[in-house]
Parts: sequence; C-alpha cells; structure tokens
Amino acid sequence: MSPRLRYAGRRLLLAVPIVLGMAVFNFLLLHLAPGDAASVLAGEAGGVTPELMSQLRADFGLDRSLPMQLLIYLQHVVSLDLGFSFRHRTSVLSLILTRLPATLLLMGAALALSVLGGVLLGVLAARRVNTWMDNVISVFALLSYATPIFWIGLMFIVLFSIHLGWLPTHGMAVAGAGTTGWAHALDVARHLILPAMTLALFYVALYTRLMRASMLEVYTLDYVQSARAKGLPEGRIAFKHVLRNALLPVVTMVGLQVGHMLGGSVLVETVFGWPGLGRLAFESVFARDLNLLLGLLLFSSVLVVIANLVTDLVYSVLDPRIAVS
Repeated sequence: MSPRLRYAGRRLLLAVPIVLGMAVFNFLLLHLAPGDAASVLAGEAGGVTPELMSQLRADFGLDRSLPMQLLIYLQHVVSLDLGFSFRHRTSVLSLILTRLPATLLLMGAALALSVLGGVLLGVLAARRVNTWMDNVISVFALLSYATPIFWIGLMFIVLFSIHLGWLPTHGMAVAGAGTTGWAHALDVARHLILPAMTLALFYVALYTRLMRASMLEVYTLDYVQSARAKGLPEGRIAFKHVLRNALLPVVTMVGLQVGHMLGGSVLVETVFGWPGLGRLAFESVFARDLNLLLGLLLFSSVLVVIANLVTDLVYSVLDPRIAVS
C-alpha cells in the first residue's frame, strides 16, 4: 500500500471520533433551543389535550431524559439511521441523499469558479503589480468581498433575468419540462449559472487577494532570484517556479472554507429556490424538525472532514517535501 493511502486510512480512522463528537455537540446545542416537534404539531393543530401532548412526546421520544435521548441518537447514527422527518413524512437519510446531489453540484461549480478565477486574477495582479490592472483587480476583489451574498444574488436576478431575460431565477430545472439527456443537462446548467456565480464571487475575491500576496512573497525568495540570474523568461519563472509554491496557501484556504461555503449555500439556495441541503436546512429550522436538522449538521461535518483530508493530500502533491507516511 502506498504511503498516501496509508495516510488517508489513518486520517479516516481519526475522523470517526471527530464526527461522533460533532454529533454530540450538535445534539446538545439544538436541545438547548426552546420548543420541539411535539410543540410545533400541537401549535399547528390549534391546541391539543394534555393526553394527546403526552402521546406526541412519547412518539418522538421526548419523554425520556436527555442523556437517554443522546444515547439512543448515537446508536442510530452508528447504524446510519438518522430518524424520521415528521415534516416531510420520510426518513431523514433518504431525504438528505435526494437533496445532496444538488448541493454538491452547486458547491462544486462555485468552488471551481472561485479557485480558477481567484488564481487567474491573483497571478495577473502579481505579474502587473502597481499597474492599472493590479488596481482594477484589487478594487473588484474588495467590492466582491464586502458585498453580502444575498444582495449579489438579488442583483444578478434583476440584471440577468428581469432586464436581460437571459437566465432563469428559480429552481434547478424547468418544472414539468420532462427533458432528458443533453437537453436536461443544459437546462440544469442554465439554472446553475446564477447561483454558482453568486456563491463563488465572495471566494473569488478571497483567493485573488491571497494568491496575489503569495505570488509576491515567492517572487522574493532566493531560488526565484537565481532563476532570473540564469536568464529564464519571466513567464517560465512565474508558471514553473512561482505558481506551484504560491498555490499552497490557496489550497489550505479552500479546505478551511468548505464549511463556510456550506453556510453560504443556505442563503444562495433560498434566494434562487435551489433544491439542495441549504434550503432544506432553512426549512427544517422553522419547522423545528430536529431529526432532519441533526442529520444535515452531521452530513455537513462529514463533508468538511473529507474536504480537509483531500486538502492535505493535494498539499502533499504540490509540495513533495511534506511527508505523507
């Protein structure tokens, strides 16, 4: 077995107690909030008798002590049984797996746009430092970083959907269109453009500033000065000698920002009606659907752990000096 596979295996084993610890923390945190599923159902029914309220609490397991509820929840988590969503009338696991592809598609597109755009703009700014191009890119990054995500999404809707009529504003595909194959893929792609651009713009600004600063720092190192002394072209120095090392902080930041991107997807999916986990989490909070919310938080924790593992492996590929053994 290769050293990287052994390293990945060890990290996955270490991730198990981390995920369980997050499950315990999320469970206790949500149970500190007032109200529960039984109270929500009783309020929607317009008032219930004490006997019916007791029956509802027994059906949801709320009549047991908090430590016993936690123990039962952890037993279910280990067996991949995340419970039942009373709001959607289906199992939490099946509901999450149904919505997960939409969120992964949105996050993958936004991540690709943000990394590619941020690296490209950062390289251009670093190679044209203190010129008009550097100033324009810096102003763009500052404005993108400071503007709220939901406002950007609304402005994109006003510009590209209402005024220009180029792109749809809601959902993942045209409802009832019944398209398949390439027609369906193109329909989804058209619906994906605005949400992905909205979610990516903040991170484009972040990675642009980070890449620019990293490139300028690497340019001052001795081996770059030696390459210049040998008469190598500036383009070759930038892309062969500087870019690879300058990417390391960006890769680290990408791994750290996955959880933040999941949080941002809640706003983006709500603004654009994107049927992913973020919108589902938003709905579950108002419905007090704790089983569903706990399942979503658990899946988010798993995604963040996996993203950090992938980041470490990519980091070791970019910098062979890092031992993965």
